[in-house]
Amino acid sequence: MIKIKLLPRGKKHQVTYRIVVAEDRSKSDGKFIADLGFYTPQTKTLELNKESFADWQKKGAQVTEGVDKLLNPGKYPKKIKNVKEVKETKVEEPKAEEIKEEVKTTEEPKTE
Repeated sequence: MIKIKLLPRGKKHQVTYRIVVAEDRSKSDGKFIADLGFYTPQTKTLELNKESFADWQKKGAQVTEGVDKLLNPGKYPKKIKNVKEVKETKVEEPKAEEIKEEVKTTEEPKTE
């Protein structure tokens, strides 16, 4: 089966992707049949030859999920990250009335 998929190129933290037509079981960076365009995630640049893309779809090439996400971003909702709430434990300070009571109980009455 022939698919339209992303082919990674570039350095580790500077990856760009070629949008290519390749065999389904080929390696991610292996041989491809046709080059349709590119995508650069750093600048969010997407360039695609729409005529060739439509032609390959008519011939029966399937679009992979990665390419489909680039072309139809509204179809896939963004995932919401779960943020763990940090519970803060507050140390309660004794009230002024409680302090006075403690002072009164610790003082011994003077007897003369």
